[in-house]
Amino acid sequence: MSLRTRLLIAIGVIAVVALAIADIVTYSALQSFLYQRIDQQLTATHGGFEQRLDHGLPVRCNGSPGAPFPNGTGPAGPGPGDNGFSNALQSLAIQVRTSTGALTGTQSCPAVVDGSSFNPVIPTPLPPTQTAPDGTQVVYFDAPSTQADGPTFRVRASTLSNGDYLILGVPLSDTESTLHHLLLVELIVTGGAVLVALAGGFWLVRIGLRPLRDMETAAESIAEGNLTERVPGENETTEVGRLARTLNIMLSRIESAFRARVATEERLRESDARLRRFVGDASHELRTPIAAISAYAELFGRGASEQKEDLERLIVGIRSETGRMEHLVADLLLLARLDEGRPMEMHPVDLVSLCAEAVQTSRTVGPAWPVTFTAPRPIEVTGDATALRQVIDNLLGNVRSHTPEGTNTKVSVEPDGDGAVIVVADDGPGMPPDQVAHVFERFYRSDPSRSRLHGGAGLGLSIVSAIVAAQGGTVMASSAEGSGTTFTVRLPPMPPAGAPATPPAPGHEPAPALVPPTAPPTAVT
Repeated sequence: MSLRTRLLIAIGVIAVVALAIADIVTYSALQSFLYQRIDQQLTATHGGFEQRLDHGLPVRCNGSPGAPFPNGTGPAGPGPGDNGFSNALQSLAIQVRTSTGALTGTQSCPAVVDGSSFNPVIPTPLPPTQTAPDGTQVVYFDAPSTQADGPTFRVRASTLSNGDYLILGVPLSDTESTLHHLLLVELIVTGGAVLVALAGGFWLVRIGLRPLRDMETAAESIAEGNLTERVPGENETTEVGRLARTLNIMLSRIESAFRARVATEERLRESDARLRRFVGDASHELRTPIAAISAYAELFGRGASEQKEDLERLIVGIRSETGRMEHLVADLLLLARLDEGRPMEMHPVDLVSLCAEAVQTSRTVGPAWPVTFTAPRPIEVTGDATALRQVIDNLLGNVRSHTPEGTNTKVSVEPDGDGAVIVVADDGPGMPPDQVAHVFERFYRSDPSRSRLHGGAGLGLSIVSAIVAAQGGTVMASSAEGSGTTFTVRLPPMPPAGAPATPPAPGHEPAPALVPPTAPPTAVT
C-alpha cells in the first residue's frame, strides 16, 4: 500500500471518528434538552390534577361529553390554564394508581395522537421515586404504548396525599421525529464532510508528497550514475526539507568518496605504469654497462690479457662501466629508500654555509663553469644536511652536464618567512616548455639519443625533487630557449612529521627517507 493511500485512509478514519463523536454529542445534547423541557412541562402541569384529586374530585378525560377539564371553579381555585389548559393537554395521558400499581376506579385518560387514543404501559411496581423540592416523591421514566403501533411516552409519576400515584404521560412522537430528523441531517453532513476531507486530503497529500517525488526522480538520476545530482527542496522549517538537506550532505560525501576512489584508482594505474616504466628504464640502463663488462671479459678471454696495452684498456673500461653501474644502483637505492617513507634525521642546518661548500666544490670540479654565490645573512632551517647538500650538488652538476663551457651560474639563498629559498640559475641555452614539464621525471632525457657517457641515467633531478618533497619543500624549474634555466627550491622552517607537506613532483611519489651519503651526484636536464 502506498504512502498516499495510507495517508488518505488515516484522514478518512480521523474525519469519520471526529464527526461521529460530534454527531453523538450533538444528538445526546438535543435529546437531553428535549427531555428536560418535557419533564418541566409535566412538572408544571401536574399541580392542577393533584389539587382536584386531593379534594376528592374526579379527573375527567379531555373531550368527554359534558365533562370539561378543571376550569378554575374548583375548591383549589383557578386551574392551570383554564381553556388553554384543555388545549395544551390534548395529547396528555392521565392515570391514578394505587401503591400496588392498580388503577383507581376510572381515573384513566388516554392520550390522543392523530385522532387515536393511546395509553402508556406502567410497570408494576413503579421505579424507585426521588424526593422533589416540594416534598413529593417523583420519578420520570420512558414507557412504551399499550398498542403495538403506539408512541413511546415520557411518564411522570408522583405521590398524592392519600398514597396513590398520579401518572402523567406525554407521547414522544414529536421529540422522536425531531431526533430522527437530526440524525438524518447528521448522517448527510457527516458523509459530505468525509468526502470533502478526502478530496482536500488528496490534494494536500499530493502537494505534500511532491518533494518526495522530486527525491525519487533525483534518486533515479543518481542511480543512473549522475553523482552531481542533488535532492531539491532543502528547508530547515519542514521535515521533508531537513531530510533533503541530510540526503544532499550524504550525497556530497558519497560523491567525494567516489571521486577519491576514482582518483586513487587512477593514481594506482599511473603508479603501476610508472613502476613498469621505471623497471624497464632501470633494466635498460643496467644492460649497457653489463653488456660492456661482458664484452671486455670476452676480449680478455680471447687473449687481450697477453698484451699490456690491451690489458690496461680492458681494466680501465671495466672500472668505468663498474663505477657507472655502481653509481646507477646507488641512485636507485636512494630513490627506493625515499619511497619507503622512512623518517629523515632532521637537525638545524646552516643553509648558507652548506651552499657555500657546494659552490666551492663545483668550482673545483668544473672550473670551466663559473659559479657565483650570494646570501644576505646566515639562514638556518631544519632538515637533513647530507640530503640538502646532495640537492645543491645535483643542481650544479646538472649545469655542468647540459650547458657548454663558460656558462655562468648564480646561486642565491634568501629568507622566505620562517623558511628559505635557494635559487640556482644559469645563462645556458635553456629548454623548451614541453621539456621543462618533465625534467623531474625519472629516467627522463631531453635528448633520447644522447650518449650515456654524458649526463648520467636521468635520475639526478628526480632525486632533487624527492629529497625536497621529503623535507616538506617544493622545487620548480623555469626555462626558455636561449634564456637559461632556473631552479627554485623552497624549504619550510620545520617540515611536518610523516608524509611530505607538498604534492609529489611529476613522475614519482617521494616519501620521507633516511638519505645516506652516496656517490657523486648525477644530473640531467
